[in-house]
Amino acid sequence: MPDALVNLVYLLSSALFIFALKGMSHPRTAVRGNLLGALGMFLAVVVTLLDRRIVSYEIIIAGLVAGSAIGAVLALKIQMTAMPQMVALLNGFGGAASALVAGAALAEALHLGSAMDMQFRISTALSGLIGGVTFLGSLVAFGKLQELITSAAVVFPGRHAVNVLAALVNAALCVAVVMRPEELLFYWALLAASCVLGVLATIGIGGADMPVVISLLNSYSGLAACATGFVLQNNMLIIAGSLVGASGIILTQIMCRAMNRSLANVLFGGFGAEVASRGDDVYRGRIKAASAEEIAMVLANARRVAIVPGYGMAVSQAQHAVRRLQQLLEERGAEVFFAIHPVAGRMPGHMNVLLAEADVPYESLKEMDEANPLFPQTDVSIVIGANDVVNPLARTDPRSPIAGMPILDVDKSHTVVVIKRSLSPGFAGIPNPLFAADNTLMFFSDGQKAINEIINALKET
Repeated sequence: MPDALVNLVYLLSSALFIFALKGMSHPRTAVRGNLLGALGMFLAVVVTLLDRRIVSYEIIIAGLVAGSAIGAVLALKIQMTAMPQMVALLNGFGGAASALVAGAALAEALHLGSAMDMQFRISTALSGLIGGVTFLGSLVAFGKLQELITSAAVVFPGRHAVNVLAALVNAALCVAVVMRPEELLFYWALLAASCVLGVLATIGIGGADMPVVISLLNSYSGLAACATGFVLQNNMLIIAGSLVGASGIILTQIMCRAMNRSLANVLFGGFGAEVASRGDDVYRGRIKAASAEEIAMVLANARRVAIVPGYGMAVSQAQHAVRRLQQLLEERGAEVFFAIHPVAGRMPGHMNVLLAEADVPYESLKEMDEANPLFPQTDVSIVIGANDVVNPLARTDPRSPIAGMPILDVDKSHTVVVIKRSLSPGFAGIPNPLFAADNTLMFFSDGQKAINEIINALKET
């Protein structure tokens, strides 16, 4: 296949990737952006396989069919609430693939006796290092989110010293790969050491910070692919890896800013490592439980209602019920808006996607900066399964693990209705004084069941 044609297709794919990123920056165009990205990747994979003639056409077609089938099944079977785990797995597979491809390229060069310039050596070492860290780091993140292992931060004496030692061993092996590429054992040793580093770097981070870690690992997987692109001298892989790496870093920065924390604080602070157990002191004798009928009576006279969705709403799949509640309240003359915290759920945009799935008008969604000034004039705020993002301790307690984190000021509403199964703490592991506030009513129930009961009660008022 002529190089000009290959590069032309690569150029087209790159343009599609950029348009895909632009499309996915807005809920209205996200689906189109996703399709453009998939089309770009499809073109890039096909032209690469045909150009390099690595395998026969039959195997290429079989691979495309098998991969497409696996992707379709995963897309249909995986619940929206499990999407962060899915992303973690994909990051890990991406990192492992990059590292293995770089190792295979090194083995092939040794077998053929090809000359290995400095670019090849350095990019091979970087691919092994970043790919290994991404692989096992992502598996640990998956295990925490899937609750296969404890979601709490695993800390031990001398943890940071061990991490530094592991980093030094990896650095030494990188130098060995660059200086002595003919010793293939150095590369596989680097791959093993980087996997250990990935575990050490991730295991000490609590579940509350895991979305940030996944975003960072996503960036790592892109960088590993980029390094492998230099190994193979494949422009498409370099461009795609760079885009993934850059977008992952940007997303990580957005999430850190939303939590008012630095990346170093996330990686080394142990947020959520210590679970405070002062709930009894905060809640004893102060909780006001309410029934669906009582809440319906409050809503019947409300002129402005705010709905604050959280991970609990996603778990109970209450988005459709919430949409029906919105329609019912609006038919009765109330103004209803959804207040979305930047890290609501487990990934940025998670709530937006769920609510779009239920046909909630995009105009009803308000970001934190837009929603907070409205709360003092809001009659009722309904919090569904959110915890840390509405915890006033972020404003009032400088010793709190979430001190300084921007929150939704639902406590300034005239009445707050909190729907939760129990008084269990959120990811940060701290009690929430909002639940015991004078203007708060607690409705202990599953999110979807609670909203349906409120709708039925409201229809009878």
